[in-house]
Amino acid sequence: MSEESKNQRHKERQQAIKKNIDAKVAAATKEQGILMVLTGNGKGKSTGGFGTVLRCVGHDQKAGVVQFIKGKWPCGERNVLEKLGVRFHVMGTGFTWNTQDRELDTKAAQDAWSQAKEMLQDPSLDLVLLDEITYMVTYKYLDVEEVVDALKNRPPMQHVIVSGRACHRAITDIADTISEVQPIKHAFEAGVKARIGFDY
Repeated sequence: MSEESKNQRHKERQQAIKKNIDAKVAAATKEQGILMVLTGNGKGKSTGGFGTVLRCVGHDQKAGVVQFIKGKWPCGERNVLEKLGVRFHVMGTGFTWNTQDRELDTKAAQDAWSQAKEMLQDPSLDLVLLDEITYMVTYKYLDVEEVVDALKNRPPMQHVIVSGRACHRAITDIADTISEVQPIKHAFEAGVKARIGFDY
């Protein structure tokens, strides 16, 4: 096949792709807040959520973050985003396997959830990140029906990101976008220590 024929076939393929994409763009006319779920056992769910928060703020929009699970250790994303006016609430107890105290964890989760509910009722917030909330539902620290109700009844243009492993079916059923992060290889499994600035 001549170079000219290859170029022509390439051009035709790209034109077909463009036509398909243009049709999808033209058909996407509904405007609403998106409920996104970032789940799976791989690394990068919270990082993906924070990247979207940064994008939101970069467009002079407002965002709020509630960090479930996370403890008092440094958080590079929080260090930057708080300076940019992002409202944060950190549950602060750390991993449940460290506390080993169901009563304490449940109270901390309920306190964090009350902050999350305020954000989910605030029409001035364009985006709310509920980081690692899936664990709170799995451990039954939070009632899944209450969480679903709050997500369904948020301001209509507000985007929400739910992150964490094993997201409950009741939440994925109402989600608009779901991405599953799968582990292929992780340095920690090879005994590599988590590093500040990369892992947290």
